[in-house]
Amino acid sequence: MGLIEQKQHFSVNLLDWYMINRRDLPWRRHNNPYFTWVSEIMLQQTRVDTVIPYFNRFIGNFPTVQALAEAPEEDVLKNWEGLGYYSRARNLQAAARQVMELHGGEIPQDKQAVFALKGVGPYTAGAILSIAFNQPQPAVDGNVMRVLSRYFLIDEDIMKGSTRVLMEELAGELIPEGRARDFNQALMELGALVCTPKAPHCLTCPVMEQCSGRIAGRELTLPVKTKAKPPRPEQRLVAIVEGRGAHRGRVLVRQRPESGLLARMWELPHVLAEPPAKASKKAAPLADEPAMALLAGSLWAEGFAARPEGLATHAEHVFSHIVWQLQVYKCTEQSQSSELPLIAAEARAAYDAQAATTDAATTAPDGQSASAFSTSDQAERKLTDDADVLGDAPQIHIGKGDQLTYRWIGPEDMDKMAFPNIFLKLLSSYFAGIYDDINE
Repeated sequence: MGLIEQKQHFSVNLLDWYMINRRDLPWRRHNNPYFTWVSEIMLQQTRVDTVIPYFNRFIGNFPTVQALAEAPEEDVLKNWEGLGYYSRARNLQAAARQVMELHGGEIPQDKQAVFALKGVGPYTAGAILSIAFNQPQPAVDGNVMRVLSRYFLIDEDIMKGSTRVLMEELAGELIPEGRARDFNQALMELGALVCTPKAPHCLTCPVMEQCSGRIAGRELTLPVKTKAKPPRPEQRLVAIVEGRGAHRGRVLVRQRPESGLLARMWELPHVLAEPPAKASKKAAPLADEPAMALLAGSLWAEGFAARPEGLATHAEHVFSHIVWQLQVYKCTEQSQSSELPLIAAEARAAYDAQAATTDAATTAPDGQSASAFSTSDQAERKLTDDADVLGDAPQIHIGKGDQLTYRWIGPEDMDKMAFPNIFLKLLSSYFAGIYDDINE
């Protein structure tokens, strides 16, 4: 069988299989461009089963492009909470505003216009145009490249841009006239359910007879893929600061800066255990005494007196380029007027003693330890009566530049603020009185 016949065999048999075996997914029940767009953004780096409840809730709260464009960002992030990769949610909302401003609220059908939307790359643009508008545009993601690499025995590294271009051209040639919507979803479905990464189900594959990779015994070695650089480990110390007096029953949290990783999301206060230049790829957890000293000093430098009482739990959070290895300490708020200097002095002495023996700190130009304590003279504190999120709970703005915002919260406040999943789990465990190691 020649290449033309092999391509025809693939397209015909794949479509026949899909029409019988396709999954009933909520975004497939309507040819709604907005639904298609939201689902494709959510499905990036996330499993279908995980996405379904998030998609249903998100569409329930933001049923149209206009509703998403006009929603407060905090609400959008809260509805995305737990899915991870929060820049996807921010980009989705920014693109919704583009659609409102530039296209009258209608998702465009022009390829360049779709591609110009924030957060929309070649794959997402192809998916929107083919699935929502039945245009013969390829939608090539990792699943599709795996299927095509095996079926056509392609040895090119799929991490290279030239290979993606090759795959897009090939996928475009395979689309039957008038069937782009079904064909692209069929191709994705085959990669997700049958032609899986480690254990492909070749005997149930609708195109196995003409699969060149299977015939050559290469189904387990394809696709060729350069290994990504492993994420860099970071040891971080996390404080669960329990309030006293007016703050009794509440915990201290802070909002991340306006830009960068997890921008504007809420978290428990934490500090890097070692300066980046000294951090080891195989760093052992910092001993409790110097860890608590560093954590107390970090909080003191930001304007808070808190005494670490002991280790509560360990946790881990994996980003694409960083792994946070977290040591979580239970801390108690102290009186700033009388107890802060004592805590700071104890913390400084303990941390400097550790630094002298392990060389875990760098040296500043003036000879001082380049730790959290060196910023204490720069800390600023400003209490406000803002009640836009938590009623009467005060905001605390600290520091120059980023203007970090701190709040004391109780369990009743958790549904009003967006947290990265790891801090959501830690806080939920704390308020439930459960301290188990958390890994995700």
